[in-house]
Amino acid sequence: MSAQASQAEVLEIDGREVHVSHPDKMVFPEPGITKLELVKYYLAVADGALRGVSGRPMILKRFVKGIDQEAFFQKRAPEKRPEWIETATLQYASGNSAEEVVVRDAAALAWVVNLGCIDLNPHPVRAEDLDHPDELRVDLDPMPGVDWRQIVDVAMIAREVLSDYGLVGWPKTSGSRGIHIYARIEPRWDYRQVRLAAETLAREVERRAPGLATAKWWKEERGESVFVDFNQNAKDRTVASAYSVRALPDARVSTPLDWDEVPGCRPEDFTVRSVLERFADHGDAASGIDDAAGSLDGLLALAKELGPAEKPPKASDGSGRRTSTMPLVEVARAKTKPEALEGLERWKSKHPEVVKLLEPADVLVDGMRGSSSLWYRIRVNLQHVPEGARPEQAELEVDYDPWAGKSPE
Repeated sequence: MSAQASQAEVLEIDGREVHVSHPDKMVFPEPGITKLELVKYYLAVADGALRGVSGRPMILKRFVKGIDQEAFFQKRAPEKRPEWIETATLQYASGNSAEEVVVRDAAALAWVVNLGCIDLNPHPVRAEDLDHPDELRVDLDPMPGVDWRQIVDVAMIAREVLSDYGLVGWPKTSGSRGIHIYARIEPRWDYRQVRLAAETLAREVERRAPGLATAKWWKEERGESVFVDFNQNAKDRTVASAYSVRALPDARVSTPLDWDEVPGCRPEDFTVRSVLERFADHGDAASGIDDAAGSLDGLLALAKELGPAEKPPKASDGSGRRTSTMPLVEVARAKTKPEALEGLERWKSKHPEVVKLLEPADVLVDGMRGSSSLWYRIRVNLQHVPEGARPEQAELEVDYDPWAGKSPE
């Protein structure tokens, strides 16, 4: 037996062999979860996890250097793969295409986790029809300064709006800071129409919960509110699916819930080990999701009533770019979040009087999708700083070019 083979554990799953390389590798040091334990977690919850990913092309988000390092995004299926791994070819807006992995069973699920995919990121379409999503996704994304209670309140309003317009919402913790709500839809509408329906939903939630929720696309205009992120329905976007483990120290899980659990839930309560217990005792809270496909007719009719969403003014230089209505300065563009935050601290040390006037939501930290991984941008909104005391745009504290030597996908 070769040294490499001796470092692998072979699992037989429904008649297929899956090799787990480096099974003892510590993936989550804090709770002591190894790679093999992570694979076995996914196998234990496979019934629920497959309900979220089965038949859907998937971007492989691979944490090959551990959870404290940035993942890289792999659209194309590895050339070296078992013959039983299915793929589907997606066409991207750039004109490029990618043959992506499609998971349909527990063996394929274990295989992608072995590649370093801690969480699962499927598209909202099935391989059988790549142009018509069968899932509308709502991502409730809190701005800094927003507490969990506010996110829960917005989730309950989003449920009400979905129900009023003929859709059934299925909630789950995001596994990070927010809540996801999915609604199965009939695959009759294209991506543009699905995104419009989601944007309309967001606008209606904002109308019913002014000050609590926002549909404003530009981050600096949101204030301390919950952003109802409708753009997760755009083509090329993926979201961590049900039972995905997130790359956080406590091995937190994106966990489907019953609606009566939502008001009292806390995201930190759902981790790999607690969800294993929960799943064994209660099964999948979203087990009925595939039987609840609804229509977008109601939301699309509301979109016509509301008219187009307000657009920001354009720059006067003829570039066609938008002009922010807020006084922004850019602080850093960095390859990693820690580097970006170090740049922010240097900027703060130069402007201590300004820092005293900032609200939590005035510091804008954006994870930006690069060619194969995230990079980070930090801006500061000076809206709460008197005009005469606002610092000018200066040289960036960190100036990273994510596209240097690369062409965007």
